[in-house]
Amino acid sequence: MPDAAQQWLHTGGTQGNRQRPWLWPRRAVLTVLLAAAWAIGGSRAIAQQADQPATVEIAYLTQVVERAPPLSLLDTIPADEGLLGARLGIDDNNTTGSFTQQKFVLSETVVPQGEDVAAAFRKLAAAGHKVFVADLPRAALLAIADLPEAKGAVIFNVQARDDALRGAECRPNVLHVIPNRAMLTDALAQYLAWKQWRRWYLIAGTNETDKLYAEAIKRSAQKFGIKIVEERSYDGGSTARRTDTGHALIQKQMPVLTQGADYDVLVVADESDLFGEYLPYRSFRPRPVAGTQGMVPTAWHRTHEQWGGTQLQNRFEKLGKRPMTERDYAGWLAVRSVGEAATRTMKTDAASLDGFIRGGDFGVAGFKGQKLSFRAWDGQLRQPILLAAARTLVSVSPQEGFLHQRSELDTLGFDQPESKCRLKR
Repeated sequence: MPDAAQQWLHTGGTQGNRQRPWLWPRRAVLTVLLAAAWAIGGSRAIAQQADQPATVEIAYLTQVVERAPPLSLLDTIPADEGLLGARLGIDDNNTTGSFTQQKFVLSETVVPQGEDVAAAFRKLAAAGHKVFVADLPRAALLAIADLPEAKGAVIFNVQARDDALRGAECRPNVLHVIPNRAMLTDALAQYLAWKQWRRWYLIAGTNETDKLYAEAIKRSAQKFGIKIVEERSYDGGSTARRTDTGHALIQKQMPVLTQGADYDVLVVADESDLFGEYLPYRSFRPRPVAGTQGMVPTAWHRTHEQWGGTQLQNRFEKLGKRPMTERDYAGWLAVRSVGEAATRTMKTDAASLDGFIRGGDFGVAGFKGQKLSFRAWDGQLRQPILLAAARTLVSVSPQEGFLHQRSELDTLGFDQPESKCRLKR
């Protein structure tokens, strides 16, 4: 019962006049009873709300693709890469949600190889889903983003690195959690420029993704005043390394491939992972290797321990019995972004969450020493980039001395003046 009603009972309806209850006027008695009923009813309503927390639903959509076997028998390709990170993100969201009366649910859809991803998206949209984590390559991501059913949805890209998706092919309903190639190569270029290793020898594979990475390397070199003294391509075939003869052949070719102009660092563009691992210690000159192999720019790496990174690594390994990969981290961060927006706004609808995430007040902790936010002009998540060797973290970009009028993180990737993205929301 409210304090005012208790005081009224104590005073008999008038301050200082202690009348007996059976002498109260009928209207006064009715007022007190209604106040008591209101208090009891309000308490029951609050209890019912506590029993039924607000639900935020997130749909995770991915597709099985054929992947080449790993170079080494020591390496494995996780079947749940990306998805496991999203599951950890849901667990983290629900830990916070237990205090905010919010519940987070992950719906997992894995499309078999060769089947229609768009049909799977339509099915999820028909079930009412508006928030999606898309673990898909470029073509499939664009296919679902352009569907009529995707209007009003928010789609988090956690796989496709293509610069074009943040440029001319950007979509207003897509947010990019995974770094694009320009961010990765800018992070690499900053460190090599800081080390005064400004003469690069570039070797690129012949696959389409290798060429795109090489284009990003050349853009970063020009951006930071670095000279590419020589550029060569290498076509190792898709299966050459899978045999003993292939291994031996590639090893013999590396010293010949790296002859030519002198250089400070050998930069490799081999996203297909066909030949890059054969370059360290086999080049014609004793020079460091960086790029897709050697020292690698990445959003996440198992060697990262700073800023509480060990805590996240341990929780992930406890859940998945394996190290966290970059795609796992992107899946986790996408789900955590939704959780952060829901907690801050106390809303569950996609429009409110999307609006807050894209706004200036949003920031999500990513175990990288500072809060991360999304760029308004292309939907890309700002974040530091790790530079990692096989068993140690070398550095973190942006490097000291690379300044920006808004955020040093905007020295990585496409800044607003150079962006070709024209979002119309």
